[in-house]
Amino acid sequence: MDHSACLLASAGPLSHLQESIFARQRSAAPEVVMPKKFYVSWDNLQREARRLARRQLPVSQWKGIIAVSRGGLVPAALMARELGIRNVETLCISSYDHDNQRELVVVKPATTAGDGEGWLVVDDLVDTGGTAKAIRELYPRAKFITIFAKPQGEPLVDDFEVSIPQDTWIEQPWDMALEFMTPICDEE
Repeated sequence: MDHSACLLASAGPLSHLQESIFARQRSAAPEVVMPKKFYVSWDNLQREARRLARRQLPVSQWKGIIAVSRGGLVPAALMARELGIRNVETLCISSYDHDNQRELVVVKPATTAGDGEGWLVVDDLVDTGGTAKAIRELYPRAKFITIFAKPQGEPLVDDFEVSIPQDTWIEQPWDMALEFMTPICDEE
């Protein structure tokens, strides 16, 4: 029973008409739809990263990798390993907390990458494209790759491995045990 029905019910029993009105209001209320989730295992992540890395050959074209922190740190490490690249910069951009997008903040640019010429920018995911647009502005000549891409963000990356529906939330292996683990810094 919704809140208004509880208030009326406390004044006495609901009439048949009142009950049918409340039933219609409840059925007309917008349904809250929880996003679908796509769970990525460590094995799947490594396999998809290897496939993506293979398309980045020859290695001689790259000065280094720009890892987009934090989601791109693990994929960038996998790319660096597969391609034998040791020069890895970080670009610290914040646009998410665990389940929510929020305002974009550049915390630390990759200062040695110039305009991005010869650099491979690696992130785990392109979603709506907000982060990708900021990266394109910072490093217009870099090649931008992600493991996962959603339809709204696909046009903003140069290469990706797995297409994911826009309404699906990706749970990365570094965020999970058997269930979501709150980062130690957020525990009180």
